[in-house]
Amino acid sequence: DRLGLLIDRECTHRDNNRLKRRLKAARLPIPATIEDLDLSPSRGLDRRNVLQLAQGEWLRQHLNILVLGPTGVGKTFLACALAHAACRHNFNVRFQRTSRLLHQTTLAHADGSYPNLLDAFARIHLLVLDDWLRDPLTRLQSQDLLEILDDRYDRASTLVATQVPVAEWHARLPDPTIGDAILDRLVHNAYRLALKGE
Repeated sequence: DRLGLLIDRECTHRDNNRLKRRLKAARLPIPATIEDLDLSPSRGLDRRNVLQLAQGEWLRQHLNILVLGPTGVGKTFLACALAHAACRHNFNVRFQRTSRLLHQTTLAHADGSYPNLLDAFARIHLLVLDDWLRDPLTRLQSQDLLEILDDRYDRASTLVATQVPVAEWHARLPDPTIGDAILDRLVHNAYRLALKGE
């Protein structure tokens, strides 16, 4: 019995350490968990659907999630809670504001590390892109986003949080062909969580 307790304690200790490492690497801006979410119907969330997503099956199937809604309704909080749940299920996660991601790609083009950056993003199980399409994009930026999403398509999951309705995404991308390709890789295999509220 004592040996069993020691083994259980050691397993729990190692699991906790792995979770801490994953959360540190994820760089989540908010320490949100599924347990912290307000899942009331007035927010536009289906409680059963969110709790099912928290189990991580969508990540095993390499599907995406689009978190939509106006400013201030808790999109980033929900994204962080789902990302935290992914870390609990042993997936590696990276949270990025889209503007900072694009800044990274610009620097990577300049210093020659662009292929390495693409490889790094391709290996992440869940990439969270916050403030998606908030700012106008150049053609090169939209090409960089397509490269990242193309490497991840059917191999990893992406979660996008945005105040821009999906119907307006195509118009915000400077090249229609690239816009079609980005939407194809993000939207058709995605769950949509549309938040409501002030």
